[in-house]
Amino acid sequence: MGGDHGSKAEISFGGRLASSAIAACFAELCTIPLDTAKVRLQLQKKGASGDGFAIPKYRGMLGTVATIAREEGMAALWKGIVPGLHRQCIFGGLRIGLYEPVRNFYVGDNFVGDVPLSKKILAGLTTGALGIIVANPTDLVKVRLQAEGKLPPGVPKRYSGALSAYSTIVRQEGLAALWTGVGPNIARNAIINAAELASYDQIKETILKLPGFSDNVFTHLLAGLGAGFFAVCIGSPVDVVKSRMMGDSAYKNTLDCFVKTFKNDGPLAFYKGFIPNFGRLGSWNVIMFLTLEQVKKIFVRETPN
Repeated sequence: MGGDHGSKAEISFGGRLASSAIAACFAELCTIPLDTAKVRLQLQKKGASGDGFAIPKYRGMLGTVATIAREEGMAALWKGIVPGLHRQCIFGGLRIGLYEPVRNFYVGDNFVGDVPLSKKILAGLTTGALGIIVANPTDLVKVRLQAEGKLPPGVPKRYSGALSAYSTIVRQEGLAALWTGVGPNIARNAIINAAELASYDQIKETILKLPGFSDNVFTHLLAGLGAGFFAVCIGSPVDVVKSRMMGDSAYKNTLDCFVKTFKNDGPLAFYKGFIPNFGRLGSWNVIMFLTLEQVKKIFVRETPN
C-alpha cells in the first residue's frame, strides 16, 4: 500500500482482493478474543446488577478475557469467529482491496508524485462505506453471538451458531433486521477505514523517505501500529454506539443511543474499552498489514518497462 514508486511489479484486481481477504481473515483469527472482550466491556453498563455501586463483572482487557475463559470456557473467546471470517472475507477484501484503485481514480491516471493525504482519506471513506453496506449482516451476527455469553444463568441461548443466527434473525425480525445499525456502522467503518488505510499509507510513505529505512517488515510494523492508534482514537465513540445498538434493541436510533450513553454513563463511556480496543485494532492492523505485504508478493507479476 503506497510506496510502489518506480516499481515494475503489478498486481491484478483479483489478486488485490484475494490478498486483502486472506490478510484480514488471518488478523481476525488471531485477535478475535480481544474483540470479544472489547464488545463485553462496551455492553457493560453502570450498576448492571441493580446496585449503583456494584463492582463491574468485567475489568480491563486481560481481566475480561480471563473471566470469559473461566466462566464460559476458552472457546467462548472465539465466539463469532465464523461470521467474523465471513465479514473479513467480504468487508476486508472490498475495503482494503479497492483502496488503491479508488485512491488512484481520485487523483487521475496522469498524476505524478505523492498522493495528497486528503485523497487517501477520501478513498478510505469510500471503500469503508461500500464494504460495510455489503457486509453489515455478518457484523450484526458476530456482535449478537459475542453478546450471548452475558445472558443470565438459565436463560436459553437464542442462536446455536452463525447460520442459526442469520436464519433466526430473518425469521423473527425480518430480512431488513440484518442491516440493523447500518447507519452508525457505515459511519464507523468509513471513518475507521480512512484512519487505518490513509494513516498506514501516509506513515509508510513518510518512513520510506527517512535515511536507513526500506520497504521491509519493520517499516510495515511501525506503520501498522500507527494506523491502529489513529483508528481507535477516531473511531472509538462510534464503535461504542454501534456495539450498544447491535447488542441491545432498547435504543430507538443512533442519536438516542448516543444521548442515553452520554447521560447515563458520562462522556468517558465513549472510550470504554479503549485499551482492549487499541490492543485489538493495533494488533489487528500490525498482523493484517504484515500479512498483506507478504501475500501480495504471491500475486505480483513483473511487467516490462
